[in-house]
Amino acid sequence: MATTKLLLSLLLLIQLAATAFAIGVNYGTLADNLPPPAQVANFLKTQTNIDKVKIFDANPDIIKAFANTNISLTITIPNGDIPSLTKLRAARRWVVEHVKPFYPQTKINYIAMGNEVLHWGDDNLKNSLVPAMRTFHNALVREGIKDVKVSTPHSLGIMLSSEPPSQGRFRPEVIPLLTPMLGFLRQTKGPFMVNPYPYFGWSPEKENYALFKPNKGVHDQFTGKSYTNMFDGLMDAVYSAAKAVGFGDVDLVAAETGWPSSCEFPVCSVQNAVDYNGHLIKHVESGKGTPLMPNRKFDTYIFALFNENQKPGPLAEKNWGLFKPDMTPVYNAGVMRNQQGGATPGPTATTVPQPATPAAPAGPAKPVKGGKKPKPVTPAAPVAAGGGKKWCVAKPGATNQALQANIDYVCSKGVDCKPIQPGGTCFDNDVKARASYLMNAYYQANGRHDFNCDFSKTGQVTSADPSHGSCKYNA
Repeated sequence: MATTKLLLSLLLLIQLAATAFAIGVNYGTLADNLPPPAQVANFLKTQTNIDKVKIFDANPDIIKAFANTNISLTITIPNGDIPSLTKLRAARRWVVEHVKPFYPQTKINYIAMGNEVLHWGDDNLKNSLVPAMRTFHNALVREGIKDVKVSTPHSLGIMLSSEPPSQGRFRPEVIPLLTPMLGFLRQTKGPFMVNPYPYFGWSPEKENYALFKPNKGVHDQFTGKSYTNMFDGLMDAVYSAAKAVGFGDVDLVAAETGWPSSCEFPVCSVQNAVDYNGHLIKHVESGKGTPLMPNRKFDTYIFALFNENQKPGPLAEKNWGLFKPDMTPVYNAGVMRNQQGGATPGPTATTVPQPATPAAPAGPAKPVKGGKKPKPVTPAAPVAAGGGKKWCVAKPGATNQALQANIDYVCSKGVDCKPIQPGGTCFDNDVKARASYLMNAYYQANGRHDFNCDFSKTGQVTSADPSHGSCKYNA
């Protein structure tokens, strides 16, 4: 009898080990050629190893399609709904309309309260975020739903620093919002959701490090830990930042990460996408964690499920998918139960000396997420070789309205705006010129992180000095 119990226990452990680190996917819908949700849900259930899906809205057809599939679903509350959900009555109404009709037949595990609110939201939205999360959790409990966790995804724009990973810290201005949020997540056992994209940290010198390919690695002199891939570095930086404010025990979720398979620049290719996503999936499913979080488990959601042909902007925006709209794989990422075709992943990252990758066109713009109204994006300008200095400037095609909003935002953050005012050394009648100067001033003052030059897709990093005449740009 004892032998039988031991055998059953071992079988259960094997089954749990096979499922504990399964990969998730973001299911965006900005396309006019996607299959019906029921067909998508059945495909994921029967043909793939994906058992977690995140959507960018609360589309009832999609939520219903995942009923009885045993696939966990994260649904997203639109940013615009957040202020109203600080009121319990409104929160309970949202639960009754968008959650209860499908629960528990659909295995809803997370409710995402908006998306990247602390990066892009106005002050009212930011200040409403944690109260809405608390109220919505209360509404779920009052409606008898106690196993659905409330969280909210963050861009890495919340980070002041991320290198070395042990010195990762949150930006001072978001700490008063993140501290009560992390307290709420600890109390409710919800996860802290972040969107780590090594794609946005790409540079010719860091390409192998970003793609899980053999590279010299990064050594953290404060901990003695070595890093062979950027994903681990970013996750440990977030962990270090949370720990620094007293919440290193809160679980982390990588709510979005991925690599596009095609764009105008060599950085996007099928091989690069399969190297990143393929090795990431193996890495996450191994359960070995990160250097600062050994054996720690965290859900990871690939962006995205499908290529989406209605995304505006450069080619990359349409090519984040693991699958084409006909549900054939774009490449072999290791998510099909009977995988065939696609690219072959290169060797897994090890710390070995590698020659620097030749200079290539620069960095990608941040993706427009599926399922919500996107803003136009234009390709980033090529980075000139040499020099090592970088500046932030306005993208071609950015609207005057958006650029004026950037000026207002930067000036509200304490940056010296006198140079662009009449009589200043950088005054110009062209709003684009004024915005570029201040966008660069903000970028330089905040650590030269690529995400600090995003400005809602209206900024780009360049190594061509934009200084002109007596107007000198900081670097």
